Amino acid sequence: MDHYCVLGNPVQHSKSPGIHARFAELTGQTMAYSKQLVPLDGFANALQQWMASGARGCNVTVPFKFEAFQMASNATERAQLAQAANTLKLKGQHIEADNTDGIGLVNDIQVNAGVSLAGRDLLLLGAGGAAAGVLGPLLAAGPRRLVVANRTLAKAQALVARHAAHPALQDLLQKTELQASGLQGLDADFDVIINGTASSLGGGEVPVHASVLKPGALAYDMMYGAAAQGFADWALSHGAVPRDGLGMLVEQAAESFLFWRGVRPPSAQVLQEMREALA
Repeated sequence: MDHYCVLGNPVQHSKSPGIHARFAELTGQTMAYSKQLVPLDGFANALQQWMASGARGCNVTVPFKFEAFQMASNATERAQLAQAANTLKLKGQHIEADNTDGIGLVNDIQVNAGVSLAGRDLLLLGAGGAAAGVLGPLLAAGPRRLVVANRTLAKAQALVARHAAHPALQDLLQKTELQASGLQGLDADFDVIINGTASSLGGGEVPVHASVLKPGALAYDMMYGAAAQGFADWALSHGAVPRDGLGMLVEQAAESFLFWRGVRPPSAQVLQEMREALA
């Protein structure tokens, strides 16, 4: 039996064990997946113990994604872009890191929601770990314009500058106008707005004015369930189409599963089952 888990703090709410158990069932893979609460100062020790147990891999959630990347022996290009990892493949003392958050988000928007990002105007709220994980894949989707807006402008500028200087993105940046901004004074409306801030998690107000939304825009919150309800209500009240991050959760898990097992699970089916169960 191959063993995997999710390491995080908090982690008790995680739906990852159920998602990966269903993936394994549908693909005929023999594996077990659990969740492990890690002390805030204990990630390195927890990962070493998990490796010593002979486990094959793990997911990493808040607040350890940056630390996970730093501990890796090598990393995929998308993990290097993010400077953060949510997926680790383990073999002895060798750690291979990946970041599947961004491709999970893009797949949910383009495949499950049916909204093409090519040639569109995108607004990404936040410049922390969540935003860092998705910015590269969003650029790869070919938007016309992508603005990273953050309460602290310097953080948005640093994230944009790091991506603008990356050799692998130079061709993409010939097609996409990439900008940094504060949260106030955004001077254009957008086709897609993605909330990567902690505002929903903390029950706070949406951090931008509704004027950023074009009529019928997609308003996407990386949170899901009750945490995303406030953002969804705000979007609906201003003529936008809301979507929570449940599909991102399932799609990033599918990318992790592929990274570990070499098999792509039927993510759309599992997402539909989860939506029906929640309903």
